[in-house]
Amino acid sequence: MEMLSAEILSWLTHYGYLGIFCLLMLGIVGAPIPDELVLTCAGYMIFKGYLSPGLTAASAFTGSLCGISVSYALGRFIGTPIIYRYGHIVNIKHERLDALTAWYERFGKWALLFGYFIAGVRHLSAFMAGTSRLRLPVFAAFAYTGAFIWSLTFISIGYILGEEWTWVAEHLTAWTWVSLMAIGVIAILLFVRLQKSRRT
Repeated sequence: MEMLSAEILSWLTHYGYLGIFCLLMLGIVGAPIPDELVLTCAGYMIFKGYLSPGLTAASAFTGSLCGISVSYALGRFIGTPIIYRYGHIVNIKHERLDALTAWYERFGKWALLFGYFIAGVRHLSAFMAGTSRLRLPVFAAFAYTGAFIWSLTFISIGYILGEEWTWVAEHLTAWTWVSLMAIGVIAILLFVRLQKSRRT
């Protein structure tokens, strides 16, 4: 983790805002890039005075927006057959796709809003939205709002932690990440149930 953090820090130091944009766009489409670590690192660089808060947030948001839009377009115009055939290239197995399809069908557009906070879900939730022919304005309202909240959250974490951000990244075990994802799923379930109870 320490080596990965150093590599991301070096990349962002060299490429700055363009690096943030490209890494997040590719990561959300499906490239094996630790998106949260990129955002947290960007927040740390704001803390150090190397990056501007406004431009960093704008780069992160637009990169996330472009990535999630590409995933939506792939789902809408290509569909699931291409993923079943070539998904193994980006580590998407049939079982995982089936499980996420069922998950999306249950939570629908809310998966776009909160799926960013669950590893392996954000890019596939947009893909599922595309295959289900979710209208573009609805997709944009939920997915782009989620992109803004998610990117700002992790940039803020890196900024607030300051010099401690690498220590936290190194000491987050796999079980800690699992626990955080479980908490996120529970929060989503509670929010969706609250919305349904308000409608009835």
